[in-house]
Amino acid sequence: MTKKQKKQLYRILTSILIFLPVLWLPLNETGKFIGFLVCYAVIGWDIIWKAVTNILHGQVFDENFLMTVATVGAMCLGDYKEGVAVMLFYQVGELFQSYAVSKSRRSIAGLMDIRPDYANVVRDGKETRAEPDEVLVGDVILVKPGERIPLDGIVLEGRSTLDTSALTGESMPRETGAGAEVISGCINQTGTLRIRVSRPYGESTVSKILDLVENASSKKSKSEAFITRFARYYTPSVVAAAALLAILPPLITGQAFAPWIHRALTFLVISCPCALVISVPLSFFGGIGGASKCGVLIKGSNYLEALAKAETVVFDKTGTLTKGSFAVTRCYPRGITGERLLELAACAEKDSNHPISRSIVRAYRKNTEQFTVSDVQEIPGHGISVTLNGKNVLAGNAKLMKSRKITFQPVKEAGTVVYVAEDGKYRGAVLIEDEIKEDAAFAVSELKKAGVQKTVMLTGDTKAVGEKVAGKLGLDLVYTELLPADKVAHMEELLARTSEKGRLAFVGDGINDAPVLARADIGIAMGGLGSDAAIEAADIVIMTDEPSKIAAAMRISRKTLAIVRQNIVFALGVKAFVLLLGALGIASMWAAVFADVGVAVIAILNAVRALRVPKEEKVLRKENFREAPAG
Repeated sequence: MTKKQKKQLYRILTSILIFLPVLWLPLNETGKFIGFLVCYAVIGWDIIWKAVTNILHGQVFDENFLMTVATVGAMCLGDYKEGVAVMLFYQVGELFQSYAVSKSRRSIAGLMDIRPDYANVVRDGKETRAEPDEVLVGDVILVKPGERIPLDGIVLEGRSTLDTSALTGESMPRETGAGAEVISGCINQTGTLRIRVSRPYGESTVSKILDLVENASSKKSKSEAFITRFARYYTPSVVAAAALLAILPPLITGQAFAPWIHRALTFLVISCPCALVISVPLSFFGGIGGASKCGVLIKGSNYLEALAKAETVVFDKTGTLTKGSFAVTRCYPRGITGERLLELAACAEKDSNHPISRSIVRAYRKNTEQFTVSDVQEIPGHGISVTLNGKNVLAGNAKLMKSRKITFQPVKEAGTVVYVAEDGKYRGAVLIEDEIKEDAAFAVSELKKAGVQKTVMLTGDTKAVGEKVAGKLGLDLVYTELLPADKVAHMEELLARTSEKGRLAFVGDGINDAPVLARADIGIAMGGLGSDAAIEAADIVIMTDEPSKIAAAMRISRKTLAIVRQNIVFALGVKAFVLLLGALGIASMWAAVFADVGVAVIAILNAVRALRVPKEEKVLRKENFREAPAG
């Protein structure tokens, strides 16, 4: 609880200690008036002050004005205890609302813990502590165990594990060492790291994320915009209605003014729009906070609302559904074992830095340095020729086999094929593919369960590869061999097919998909961790490389929107009913208190539910991935 909230609580308790004795002691009218007036001054002075200052600044019709007019009017009519009680319960509701908002802000602002306090800079052989924004690109910093990495950079020395949970929502630590890129906001857990700074603080990952979170509330949803417009016209309308209720009936019927003024004051208390004005933005803020717990950053409540209406989800392939790294998926040995085939291919490719070559060496999993390789000859567009233990080994594509007139068996599987021959004899082929992410099929399955009608993939890869990946993942539609301009054209076509109420989301890696991310109703960037373009271009950033988080974010968005609708219907329904009773003289000031403070408290309690994220949404177990359809 903040200092301000504690002061408000002490005032409430003090006023209750004054109110109860005055209510129960056998005091005369003057004594009761003085006692209730003191109690009212203790509990209501700040509301009256706010109402006066707001009027002086041209903001007349707000809840402070309504509460002041209603309670002062009640006191003037001799309804002392009702006037004090209304203000007292209103302040209790305000305290509860303040606490709920603080809790919601603390949840989303948990990301603010990633803000680094200092950096240990090494200059002229000496270590000095400096502000992160004072450190220059190229400077060397030391990050000790337990400290937060203050700026993005490259590790020069040291090995350690990093806690990235504040950025990704994942508890699994990540290994790092010399040559690895590290980003600000992570906590160094074990060893001391010596890091060369690669970006100034203003362009660092942590700075961009903090800016994103701090500005998330500036982009309002349609529901929030509706509530803002509604309150702007609603409040003066009910004030005018209350004034007419106080004046017209007595003038027309000749009845006394006092009971009608009392009805008008009750009408004002009932009409306070607190429940709507507070609970709707709080619900969206809670939804954004809940998503951040899962490692999903949503740039505004408008995008949260749009995500709930997504009926088509379009994926990029490389880096989104696949890892963007090659791996050996199958061997086709001829006359030798699969292990011997990999050995020949790995020895031939061991000195190459090509991603295909690296994937073959990784798949072999043994030390290739024990083999003597000589006469290495790169054959452009074909492959490589080496001498291994006195024998000529060829590794390359079909063109290489044909050029050396080696009879081979073509592999028709989609992917990159490396054919291997030894002393002119065909020994087999190795199939290499871009690895599909473990949870990609699970993500597609979960999106369909969440109500997404169509899942589509756009890729520049070949038709065979694209259709194979789409089949494995269970996608509805795939477009292959696309240039960036082709992707935008297909996006336009898919948007045209989307229903008027539906939305289309595009999921890309945020680096080379900026035009399509910008054109989609909702742009979602995968692997935002360390990707500047992802954070800049997308409306939603998945801070891990897990596409399954999209379905989790969609469920959170739909839950949030359901809570918003519940609060709007409940608040307007109860208020309309009690307003009618108040105008007819049936509802008392106590009913007015419920219609105002009671409804606000219930709506806020409901809004806070948006913050609660089931554990399974935060951490997706790998056994779920194995249950996903294989196409």
